[in-house]
Amino acid sequence: MTRTNAHGQAVGDPVPGWTPPRPPQPVALEGRYVRLEPLAAGHAPALFESLGGDANADLWTYRLDLDPPDTVEETAVMVAHGAVGSDHLTFAVVPLADGVARGLTSLYRIDPPNGSIEVGGIVYARSLQRTPASTEATYLLARHLIDELGYRRFEWKLDSCNEPSAAAARRLGFTYEGRHRQAVVYKGRNRDTDWFSIVDAEWPAIRERIEAWLDPANFDDDGRQRTSLSTGRQED
Repeated sequence: MTRTNAHGQAVGDPVPGWTPPRPPQPVALEGRYVRLEPLAAGHAPALFESLGGDANADLWTYRLDLDPPDTVEETAVMVAHGAVGSDHLTFAVVPLADGVARGLTSLYRIDPPNGSIEVGGIVYARSLQRTPASTEATYLLARHLIDELGYRRFEWKLDSCNEPSAAAARRLGFTYEGRHRQAVVYKGRNRDTDWFSIVDAEWPAIRERIEAWLDPANFDDDGRQRTSLSTGRQED
């Protein structure tokens, strides 16, 4: 008898015709509201303006490896070290309405043999948070990775105390998978890590729901949504 998981997918069966995808490359991804650009030196001034200094320290609370840069020069060093590596790829998040970088988002745990990849390291300026542009940024990554490159699993892991990120993950359609207790020590404190994911079989329905929400017709003249993105979302 074939066993299935909570979403009706076969467990333990072969994956017919499986071909591991290629690693993602530093490409630009553009939607209606936002453009993701491979992180580069030219983004440093705008990123410092939006994310740097003590006034923005709270935006970096849940970054494992970084604190807010204090100068444009420190931002440039951060950009140079964080743009791309063997295990990560970082993008500047550029709202089209602004035309300059207002955030960062990265890909980690890049695992082509298993078709798995993680979005993380998200730091958004206050002006970018809870906007169509921030929603579209993660949507663009998922569409590129699943539809274009052929990844099977798109992960999002976060500090269990980071309630806004957990709400965003659920709103976007990620499924909560559980909590890894005492997973990490960072910045002098314990982190219990909550795991979320989207798998390829779920993605078409999630993609359709996000695209309907992002449609300009879903927003009134004052930019207020007519239908919530959470409407019709499958519960965990």
